[in-house]
Amino acid sequence: MWVIGVTGPAGSGKSTVCRILARQPGFVHIDCDRLGWETYQPNGPAYAHLLARFGNEILAEDGSIDKKKLSKLVFSDPKAKADLEALVHPHIMAAVKEALSRERGRGGKVALVEGALLLVSPHVDRDLFDLFVWLSVPQEERRARLRAAGVDEETIEHRFLAQANLTPPNLPNVLVIDGCGSAAEVACRVLHAIRTYLRTVPTNS
Repeated sequence: MWVIGVTGPAGSGKSTVCRILARQPGFVHIDCDRLGWETYQPNGPAYAHLLARFGNEILAEDGSIDKKKLSKLVFSDPKAKADLEALVHPHIMAAVKEALSRERGRGGKVALVEGALLLVSPHVDRDLFDLFVWLSVPQEERRARLRAAGVDEETIEHRFLAQANLTPPNLPNVLVIDGCGSAAEVACRVLHAIRTYLRTVPTNS
């Protein structure tokens, strides 16, 4: 099974493109954000560690972790952000590996692993991936997309600040794709790029 990381900053269209491509026969979508949120839950592997590091101020009234409160704490503090990633990312990678194993067993051919930090986090095992697709979209268009999705201005600014230095590395297995245009157009562009690239590398089981 081919493993393809779909990455890029907030508002670049990763989720939408992955959902469209997951309709292709043999394609599956693994969302690192969703897996990360599962680690935050009261019975999740990162919950107690997050409370120990950040305190009860990150809790909602029901005892769950309030993602917005946590985001406000870490996006303006590089040390806190690094601590959060060190606590959560290893669990996400373990969950990604489990999901890949499960999808291989189901006969999956191409796994699209979606995550903004796949190419920069020190906790990501990049040897798992055959290819990375980076969606490139100007910041103002990304801002407009996030607004249209109902994301408030404060959260948008926090995300942009946290990802200010997020740029694609110049590597042969990193394809930078124009993410502008309709979702269908971008998905078609990405699918063509993936198929073209995979025809140039040895067959993957």
